[in-house]
Amino acid sequence: MRAVFGRFATGVTVITCTSVDGRPHGATVTAFTPISLAPPLVQVALTRTSKACLYLQDASFAVNVLAADQVDVAMQFAGRPGQDPVRWQDGPVAPVLAHTAATISCRPWRVDDGGDHLLFLGEVVDVAVTDARPLLFHGSAFHELGRRSADAAWTGCADDPHRGWFDATSSFSPLPASAYRTTTCAPA
Repeated sequence: MRAVFGRFATGVTVITCTSVDGRPHGATVTAFTPISLAPPLVQVALTRTSKACLYLQDASFAVNVLAADQVDVAMQFAGRPGQDPVRWQDGPVAPVLAHTAATISCRPWRVDDGGDHLLFLGEVVDVAVTDARPLLFHGSAFHELGRRSADAAWTGCADDPHRGWFDATSSFSPLPASAYRTTTCAPA
């Protein structure tokens, strides 16, 4: 299953919060998902045995979207400490990391069961964005963005009758049976 999930490319984040003894704490997480624009909500999934899982119960946190040159930071918070000290900064509701591609500061919204993980939903209260390109993760390895595949992205959703190609007043009728063409496969 891990290999299948690893086929899905993600960004790399470090979830930061304050530990029970008041010190900044972080954990490298690729299971981050923007959830809602109104209200602005994001979700992070943390393994139940992680320290961060304990610290995030009813606590504010920050999602630090790592920049392409922060592989060492990702490894630091994944349990492989490096030579350089962590560059912490005070954030609006939780400690944050310096020099990230973006930082999303959140207040706790709710926690849900996610199997061997807990799903922390946070309400976004502040964001900071830089021009740094993000660090990516795919197939158990770090990557950088390649060249652009298209000039623009479609931001609509064809599955939403209020915002997609069809509005709420659209109606659909089944096609008459004569409109269907039946194809059968014959043995070669």
